[in-house]
Amino acid sequence: MPGAGTKQAITTNKPSARCLDITRLIRRAGRVMTGVDRVEYAYLRRLIDDDTPLFALARTRIGYVLLDRDGARSLCQKIAADDWGALDALGRLAPHVPEMRRRAEADLRRHAIARCLPIRLPKMLARHVPGGCVYLNTGHSNLTNRVIGAWQHLGDAGVAVLVHDTIPLDHPEYQRAETAKAFRVFLNRVSRAADLVIYNSQQSRHYAERHMAPMGRVPDGIVAHLGVDVPIPVPMELPSSLPPPGPFFVCVGTIEPRKNHALLLDVWERLLASDAPVPHLVICGARGWENDAVFRRLDETDRWKGHVHECPGLSDGAIAALLQQSRGLLFPSMAEGFGLPPVEAAAMGIPVICGDLPVYREILSDIPIYLKASDPYSWANKIKEIAEQRPPQTDYQPPDWDRHFNLVLNRV
Repeated sequence: MPGAGTKQAITTNKPSARCLDITRLIRRAGRVMTGVDRVEYAYLRRLIDDDTPLFALARTRIGYVLLDRDGARSLCQKIAADDWGALDALGRLAPHVPEMRRRAEADLRRHAIARCLPIRLPKMLARHVPGGCVYLNTGHSNLTNRVIGAWQHLGDAGVAVLVHDTIPLDHPEYQRAETAKAFRVFLNRVSRAADLVIYNSQQSRHYAERHMAPMGRVPDGIVAHLGVDVPIPVPMELPSSLPPPGPFFVCVGTIEPRKNHALLLDVWERLLASDAPVPHLVICGARGWENDAVFRRLDETDRWKGHVHECPGLSDGAIAALLQQSRGLLFPSMAEGFGLPPVEAAAMGIPVICGDLPVYREILSDIPIYLKASDPYSWANKIKEIAEQRPPQTDYQPPDWDRHFNLVLNRV
């Protein structure tokens, strides 16, 4: 491949093959999928069915594993069912690693067409991957100097990267201390090595290119809104304690500072202090990081008088069933690159109350009710209003994967 500063954009010529990096999906085996996980999985499903030859690459604890289309299809089925095989001998050597990840890595090895230690990655790719292959990284994982160098070693391979957001650089106050530094390294590699950058929104492109400009090179880019599969409610997957009695609202997302659960707790304190009937709040998301003050408040269960429910680990079908019966989705996030929950809720016809972020104006237009994410008074008033009378269903057609892939696969 040409060196940094002289790289050529991926052309519209059809590649000889594509290689999707599935490292993130394997590392997160057994866990509820995040938005980024879903995107990587959507790419895996779509590329399996495309007529262009497909490979899948994953970094395990021991080295790299390469799959062909048949192996990728088998892994895709296991991811969908969250049904992983037995541990192999290598998997039994690391009991400190979560078992589901070790079982997923064992399945990788069982379906591999090639495996290698890290130092032999260039030789493995050269032996099995045809010239003119495009490497696709959609999960912000495994884009290392070693991986980039291995693809550059092939000489005529292309590199395409999907950048979901630049929140670690734009809002370091909402991240772990080490996250901003690691993300800057990642984005510098994108700037140096990518032939094409795929963005999920115009906002993501604007911020990413602004950060990459001082790095010396801004790669060619396209904006392709993510496809949104309208969630299918599965009420039978709800625990017996849900839904709560009476009107309720749902908040979906990891409990981390950026998602601004603190505002919702402030709102419910206001509601509970009033004489009016109080709706319930169902928080669907695991506890994240750097959010001890919110965790302490959640743990003080007496103060919520049974009206705030913390429900981590629910399936997508269970969350959809909750949304279907709720008064609406509450999403006071302070920053998003795309943000699937409001788009999915709107696609179901569910009222959405969210912070006034540019990305939602871009994708959802005037569908949501926009409120300042720092104004609990306005949120409390609107929640009381909707709790008494839910607005009519919205008529919203979300972005779809066909359009996304029509844009992307014409370029990679």
